[in-house]
Amino acid sequence: MDTVYTRLQESTRFIDSLIPKRPEVGVVLGSGWQGFLQEIETPQEIKLSAIPHLLPPWASQRKGAVVVGKVSNVNAACLDARLHTYEGFTAQEVAYPIRTLGMLGVKTLFVTNTAGGINRTFPVGGLMLIKDHINIAGEDPTRGEEEIGLGPRFVDMSRAYDPELIGLTEVMAKGLGIRIKKGVYASVRGPTYETPAEVGMLRTLGADAVGMSTVPEVIAARQMGIRVCGISCITNKAAGLAKGKITHEEVLA
Repeated sequence: MDTVYTRLQESTRFIDSLIPKRPEVGVVLGSGWQGFLQEIETPQEIKLSAIPHLLPPWASQRKGAVVVGKVSNVNAACLDARLHTYEGFTAQEVAYPIRTLGMLGVKTLFVTNTAGGINRTFPVGGLMLIKDHINIAGEDPTRGEEEIGLGPRFVDMSRAYDPELIGLTEVMAKGLGIRIKKGVYASVRGPTYETPAEVGMLRTLGADAVGMSTVPEVIAARQMGIRVCGISCITNKAAGLAKGKITHEEVLA
């Protein structure tokens, strides 16, 4: 029977046949985070388009890769680009690479993104550890027909971002002289940027930063019992908090 789970098994077998050891840690690189790839020792690149079922047919020529290697002597697999629902991917398609990492044996996942700053005390260019999120977009990869083998139907999100990993990351950042904040990430659909009124609403709801990704991946990871640590780079002030227009070029700068 052709199911998501059987397709994931085929994807996993393909990657397994190419790599010497299974990864223990997964990393998702958001826009502007690609410099992390330099930290991977003996990197082995597998193009997303080569992995069976990982991309839907209409996106079969999409760029991007899974880069497998060692980071600080730990076997890791890094997605050098993510899929977004605003590109036309479903939440299930966005989550598919994460579920593949889970099937490969990943137990810990680091997700990164760029975000607009809502909290006025968070500087542009600074980092924010995600302590929780608000799923304004409503995207959920567990919606639809239940897939046996991926985890519970109803996923507990009360500790979506692992407190121990947050604490360890704080300690490491302090040791490196990096100032890092903690906050709540709001996920919106995009690709249009938020209006000042929407930013005001998000602030009232308790959001410190806003972006267009990450949450479907985190839900999929938590369904599979994968521990998650999320980090946002605050690339700009959200609408209404700074003069001038918000541009994609500014976000990527």
